[in-house]
Amino acid sequence: MGLVEDFNAYRSKMNEKISASDNLIIKRIFNLDTNAYAEGGHLDVKSKELIGLTCSLVLRCDDCVKYHLGKCKEVGFSTAEVHEAMGVATLIGGTIVIPHLRRAFEYWEELQYV
Repeated sequence: MGLVEDFNAYRSKMNEKISASDNLIIKRIFNLDTNAYAEGGHLDVKSKELIGLTCSLVLRCDDCVKYHLGKCKEVGFSTAEVHEAMGVATLIGGTIVIPHLRRAFEYWEELQYV
């Protein structure tokens, strides 16, 4: 499997295990996360995903960056738009973000073949 397939398979497998734990707090957190990015409210889904991507990059969460890159592809962002957003995130986060930026660029490239 490739980078994207491996990430999605692992994420799905572990989310199923987490869900099976039947923990109310975790269920509520997952529900809040899902609803935060849903259609509705004052921001459209594309804006919400771009915010999710840039915040995740600044916070240096590679799993979150991969997830939001996948969503950015789904909602139709171009490579130029994603690169510009990641540039802003790197500016805000500083040079410590650069290793995560490298992995984000690699993952975005892989997404173009999925």
